[in-house]
Amino acid sequence: MVVSSRVDRTNMSLTSILSAEAIENAVKDCEAPESFCHKKFFQLCGLSSKTPKEVRDVFQILDEDNSGFIEESELKWRFVPGARTLSDAETKKFVSSADENSDGRIGAD
Repeated sequence: MVVSSRVDRTNMSLTSILSAEAIENAVKDCEAPESFCHKKFFQLCGLSSKTPKEVRDVFQILDEDNSGFIEESELKWRFVPGARTLSDAETKKFVSSADENSDGRIGAD
């Protein structure tokens, strides 16, 4: 029997790892255009204080195509209803801050 390390998206959501209130507060903090700062967002939503496994679980939820990478298009979905979509500039800055090999994607590590 092969056991997958992938997160079962049907039973996993961001709010099963992060509190809905913390996510909402983080989203509210970056409502203004061009105000998104990933470090502050991670801190406000509680991701900075999660275990490596919980961070990997969030990564796998965001990795919609199960490629093992988060691409710019996957950062464009909304964390909560009504949240604004990140601008192209914000998305590029976010990806480049974690893209160690300059391939335009964020790897799980």
